Amino acid sequence: MRKEIIWSPLAEEDLGNILEYLAENWNQKVIIRFLNKIDLVTDQITKVPNQYPIINRKLQVRKCVVTKQNTLFYRENEKRIEILRLYDTRQDPKKLKFS
Repeated sequence: MRKEIIWSPLAEEDLGNILEYLAENWNQKVIIRFLNKIDLVTDQITKVPNQYPIINRKLQVRKCVVTKQNTLFYRENEKRIEILRLYDTRQDPKKLKFS
């Protein structure tokens, strides 16, 4: 059975920031392509949640590269999958927080 995907407020904010950047600097085609990649990745995660490596054992955070500029971080529990961040890898890694 597939688990429900929940986006954290930080992940929603990350997505909004990325889409805003794409709208300002690229075109609608790039935005649609990016959103399709997000849909594909989240669908894969719901099918096989443990297919991506754990990068933080304590918090059980997994890392999935969406594009070379964007990485999705998530964790799974018994009932759902929580998208924690959609991180732009060009940022300072010290800014990456999961709370």
